[in-house]
Amino acid sequence: MKDFKEKLALVPTKPGSYQMKNKDGVIIYVGKAKNLKNRLKSYFTGTVTGKTRMLVEDIDDFEYIVTSSELESLILEITLIKKYDPKYNILLKDDKTYPYIELTNEKYPRLKIVRNTKRKKTKDHLYGPYPNVAAARKTVEMINRIYPLRKCDKLKKELCLYYHINECLGYCVKEVPKEKIDQMKKEITSFLKGDSKEIVEKIKIEMQKASDAMNYERALELKTMLDDIDITLRKQKIDLNKGYQFDIINYFKDENYLSIEIFFIRDGLLFGRHNEIIQTMLNPEEEVLEYVVKFYEKQGMLPKELLLPEEIDSNLISEYFNIKTGAPQKGKLKKLLDLAKENAKEQLDLQEETLKKDDKLRIDAINELKELLHLDKVSRMESFDNSHLFGTFYVGGMVVFDDFLPLKNEYRKYKISTEVKDDLSAMKEVLYRRYFKVLMENLEKPDLIVMDGGKLQISVAKEIITSLGLNIPIIGLVKDDNHRTSYIMNDKYEILNVKKDSNLFLFFTRIQDEVHRYAITYHRNIKAKGMLASILDVVPGIGEIRKKELLKKFGSLKKLKEASVEELSEVVSKDVAENLAKYLKEM
Repeated sequence: MKDFKEKLALVPTKPGSYQMKNKDGVIIYVGKAKNLKNRLKSYFTGTVTGKTRMLVEDIDDFEYIVTSSELESLILEITLIKKYDPKYNILLKDDKTYPYIELTNEKYPRLKIVRNTKRKKTKDHLYGPYPNVAAARKTVEMINRIYPLRKCDKLKKELCLYYHINECLGYCVKEVPKEKIDQMKKEITSFLKGDSKEIVEKIKIEMQKASDAMNYERALELKTMLDDIDITLRKQKIDLNKGYQFDIINYFKDENYLSIEIFFIRDGLLFGRHNEIIQTMLNPEEEVLEYVVKFYEKQGMLPKELLLPEEIDSNLISEYFNIKTGAPQKGKLKKLLDLAKENAKEQLDLQEETLKKDDKLRIDAINELKELLHLDKVSRMESFDNSHLFGTFYVGGMVVFDDFLPLKNEYRKYKISTEVKDDLSAMKEVLYRRYFKVLMENLEKPDLIVMDGGKLQISVAKEIITSLGLNIPIIGLVKDDNHRTSYIMNDKYEILNVKKDSNLFLFFTRIQDEVHRYAITYHRNIKAKGMLASILDVVPGIGEIRKKELLKKFGSLKKLKEASVEELSEVVSKDVAENLAKYLKEM
């Protein structure tokens, strides 16, 4: 650890944001503080463990920016985190957002599941979030079967199957009274807000009709629907007024782990819950604050109110999001806040031993790798593999691991020139493009490049890396005749002494499996979908704009194949048109 005593003496006691850097000048952590001097000193005095120790050992320098208020420091912190994506800041495990059920605000409404709520101009007709995606789908399916809503995205010119099975009113052909549509919307909205009386009554009537007609299969199906509704509402029921609309957040910390629990309360019902366990740094309150901001910015939907424990600066969150916040001290809401903490503790108790074991295995494997390769630091690893389509057209894939944990938001796919006809040429192109970009855009360099293969693949990587003036260690994962990892080779073409049953060998096998899966999945998806849009994605020189223009002009794969180079050149350049024609011919 470096001695920052003299530099720390100059740090002011004002609020602001600080940025930790490694020896390459890369920002590895961004934080904020009411008092910059006290916060920065806390990293370098006393005993630190876990993730904080790893951070401190990685720090080569730090900078700070003084702000006039805590709100400014929070805004600056979040802005810098978005810009630099530092490795030690909180990384939300799941990049997906929770789904909502949308009753569309159209003349003929539809009921559907949506995830990207940021695009919605009005959000009054969204219900959720639904942490249980299966429950959301089941709810939409059930309502669509009971109510004859419009089912198609665009109105067709003739009646479809849904009309004939009484699940649509034939909006494309028939004139449907507005009053009937409004009544359906009213009943559906009421159900989605937790009032099941009208929809339950409808199901009971339909169930009796089916029974009278001796359609026992349909009657049983409707009975199952009633049971599902009853179970769902019983699970959601809590002792609150129907008007309550808020999220409640609490946490529990033990050693180096922080468990965060969120309850989603809508119309007095517990719609669902979310839990995430992260490795914590020095200040859990600050990390909960950062987590809350990241979580809701990703979701794109805010509750009407957020309730948090009193030690979290709820006023800061209120100012940042411009929503109501609170810290209940007594009554039903305080009991619910305490329940969220209990749930956070329970989840951590369930997972902590496994998390500790996984962390130890990874740290031991990293230390073994550093010793084998004679390196001071091995954290970020980038691994490459290729896949080809129809015997020729290649694509490349890169996966990124940090301390043997995948960074999926940094995975990259590469379209490769149509002139490439073999794996080594494809790999040369991918490696050159990747590390030329790293140089040009001053991106973070890996501590280790992991090749899928042996001496030939390592030689190709060394050639490209050396030509760009870089010095990055390289290893190769060599497979046997059964396509299983057999041994590991360094960039001197020496076989490393790594036992096949060791954790290090297991972690590298995972990396090899992941990069292979990533590279080949793209082609498999294209073959499975058979979609023109997907096929255009792998042709070099065709980006999103040109793809849309080609889709608009030709509309189908058949018409695209029939087009001449001259016709294709009306949309793309002649070189790209020739490549596209050649590609389509060989499909």
